[in-house]
Amino acid sequence: MPQLNLATISYLLIATALWAGNAIAGRVLVASGAVSPITLSAVRWGLAALLLLPFGWGVFKPSSAFWKNKKRFLLLGLFGVGSYNVLLYLALQTSTAINVTLIGASMPIWMLFIGAVFYHVKPSLLQLVGAVVSLVGVAIVLTRGDLSSLVSMQMVVGDLLIMLATILWGFYSWMLSKPGKSTERNWPWADFLMAQVFVGLLWTGFFDGFEIAAGHAHLDLNLWTGSLILFVAIGPSLIAYRCWGLGVNGAGPTVAAFFANFIPLFTALLSAAMLGEPPQLFHGLAFALIVSGIIVSSRPRNSRIYSKF
Repeated sequence: MPQLNLATISYLLIATALWAGNAIAGRVLVASGAVSPITLSAVRWGLAALLLLPFGWGVFKPSSAFWKNKKRFLLLGLFGVGSYNVLLYLALQTSTAINVTLIGASMPIWMLFIGAVFYHVKPSLLQLVGAVVSLVGVAIVLTRGDLSSLVSMQMVVGDLLIMLATILWGFYSWMLSKPGKSTERNWPWADFLMAQVFVGLLWTGFFDGFEIAAGHAHLDLNLWTGSLILFVAIGPSLIAYRCWGLGVNGAGPTVAAFFANFIPLFTALLSAAMLGEPPQLFHGLAFALIVSGIIVSSRPRNSRIYSKF
């Protein structure tokens, strides 16, 4: 049965904080033209795979259970590594930061929907209320306390891409929670992560082939861009994915999804810190609403949604 204890909370907060850093680094790299979006994802995961290889090479042994579950990992690698990151970086080309983050904040809603339709896990009323409360908190962060500005938002192609990425991430998280016949929870942590990174890298390389063929692939490598790419390869990739997997297994995919709403809050705080701006009152209000959404959604320990795990 999922439990929201201190360790699980820490794992999920570490993951979301690192992904906030990824959002900032990705925007800097893509918006500045230093690297094309799909090439950024390919380089990021290629470097992550090299760093992880000394620890997770055992997954490639002929006797590894990875080969018996290759179809499952083809989907895990596609949903969680390959498509999500490519779609995110592509979305940053045309969509605004507020649109991308607000649409990404709909993850708890999609997580509840996917659980109900595909895994027959019916959400409770409190979880639906918690999702709405948490979403309001995100909206306050993104509008800097002026919710009326949401009326002027305009949809672009990037918004559709990040919505698709969010839905696919929902499937990825549910798959982590429901391993089925796979024995992956008993694997060494590096083997399990290596399996996802390796397959995700194959998918990313496939997508990058189209960017290269179209003549849009480029990489301006210097000390600054190299440092940012190294960061996204270690923090938001290896560390964050490991922490997210532990968090999902501890809290369940639905509750874990609410923690994703800390990403825009952490992103705003990191951006403000880089600009030398102190936290504002609306940051505190948003934090309170996001936390309230998590507490409300995870309160009914014996509710119907938990009885399915």
